[in-house]
Amino acid sequence: MTISAGDPNFADSDDSSLKRRLWEHLQEIARERDPYLASEGHFYVQQYIQGHLAQFGSVEMQPFTIRGQTHQNILLKLPGQQANRPPIVIGAHYDAVPGSPGADDNASGVAVLLELGRSLSTAPARHPVWLVAFDLEEFGMLGSRHCAEQFHAQGQRLRLMLSLEMLGYCTPQPGSQRYPADFFYRLYPSQGNFLALVGNPAVTLDMQRLSRRLRQVGQVPAHWFPAPNRANALPDLRRSDHAPFWDLGYPAVMMTDTADQRNPHYHQASDRPETLDLDFLTGVCQGILHGIRKL
Repeated sequence: MTISAGDPNFADSDDSSLKRRLWEHLQEIARERDPYLASEGHFYVQQYIQGHLAQFGSVEMQPFTIRGQTHQNILLKLPGQQANRPPIVIGAHYDAVPGSPGADDNASGVAVLLELGRSLSTAPARHPVWLVAFDLEEFGMLGSRHCAEQFHAQGQRLRLMLSLEMLGYCTPQPGSQRYPADFFYRLYPSQGNFLALVGNPAVTLDMQRLSRRLRQVGQVPAHWFPAPNRANALPDLRRSDHAPFWDLGYPAVMMTDTADQRNPHYHQASDRPETLDLDFLTGVCQGILHGIRKL
């Protein structure tokens, strides 16, 4: 759907302010931002994220070096109601492939990340929540791998890690949803109008709780799948920033609209904000927020 700041879709709605802010984030982040071939756009988005998160607390830059070049994860640690609880880490990557503005992949995830920061900074969850914008996901989850390794080396326990990976594409068209293996077709819908949660079996109860909140609060259909053995037999389920956390033994969940299993604009120049369903994205943000508060 195409929505502008003056669009009547924003009016007379309880979630209009959230919807407006998500749309504004998409407008700023959705631009070519490959760190090597579109470094100006990449730097702009990095500064945009850092500036917004800095409104909610002290931002830490987490540098790492690849091919002699320094890259940055951006980390904000929000306190919880009980400081002694292990944190929930929520991450979204901010880089994009060359030639694509990456509205769904992954401006949508970053937009939700920023709005979670806004809400949780004023009304904390029970657990501390650490928000991380990862760099270099498109080069093999390099930013999230560095982050997970740092936490592991420090002996940091985590309550849960959530990877926000493409959250805004939705279609009710029958047959629009594809899957990476035949057995999924017998278990899950043929319409691409739901959010998918993929986690290791240890977080099955958390996926159930999050799915329930997405449906009840965000009015977003949600389906979950416990991936055995870190999804090594299903590599398509490892294509996001949760995988490095899985590999180090952390409980982690990918939350996604399923990327190229649904979205025809995946990694294309056409992956633009107007191709996204803003009502769906707003519901996803609301559902995730309320789900985190219940963990």
